[in-house]
Amino acid sequence: MDSNVKKIACVTGASSGIGYATAKELATLGYDIIAVARRMDRLKELEEDLNQNPETSDCRVYLAELDVRNKLDVQAFYDALPEDWKGIDVLVNNAGLAKGLSKFYEGDTDHWDQMIDTNIKGLLYVSRAVTPGMISRRKGHIINIGSIAGKEVYDNGNVYCGTKFAVDAITKSMRLELAVHDVKVTGIHPGAVETEFSIVRFDGDEDKAKTVYKGFENLIAEDIAEAIGFVVTRKPHVNVNDMVVMPMAQAVAGVIIRKDT
Repeated sequence: MDSNVKKIACVTGASSGIGYATAKELATLGYDIIAVARRMDRLKELEEDLNQNPETSDCRVYLAELDVRNKLDVQAFYDALPEDWKGIDVLVNNAGLAKGLSKFYEGDTDHWDQMIDTNIKGLLYVSRAVTPGMISRRKGHIINIGSIAGKEVYDNGNVYCGTKFAVDAITKSMRLELAVHDVKVTGIHPGAVETEFSIVRFDGDEDKAKTVYKGFENLIAEDIAEAIGFVVTRKPHVNVNDMVVMPMAQAVAGVIIRKDT
């Protein structure tokens, strides 16, 4: 990136995990950061982290408390951005979650609604608000965080897998429709990353969540943030369409080679 030009990155789900790490990575690369999430206290911690790090202390930070599931609030968030923040260069659609792990015929329909509303509709609402500006400027980059669950199904993953397959399809459609406007689109699909993901899936049961990552070296949020950093620093004519990032021990979505502990 030209050191004389400050670009703007908007990261949803920035209060923890991949989103938090991505905001820090992009700030290190010279981006000003719009950090979006439901938990303002966590966003303020992120801002403090960026301010205290010598590498990112000159980074401007704009915090927005937002639930991406609310269409009207998403548009109001974008409309309320000051003019010098509206020119978003990179949008990272990271907000997403899994709820529950069960056969579909035993599934909690409230869990289904939460996953569909966040993983699919939230991504669409934010993209719909931000993309017209990228088109008018003829530049921009949308990065959608999918999952290996959007490439391969696994037992008891049914609706979560379905939402991530949708993210994959939407990402490909975005790429098809935005290439003519010089807007890049990338899908990044992580395997097992130890964040709050499993804690959320199991309704706060930390002991149960820990068993997901037992016996192998899982990915961490910074691994995915580094991948995003790689993607956004390619030459203008280079687009990384699709990237699947897996732990060495995870052969496919539902098969992890675990060592005795």
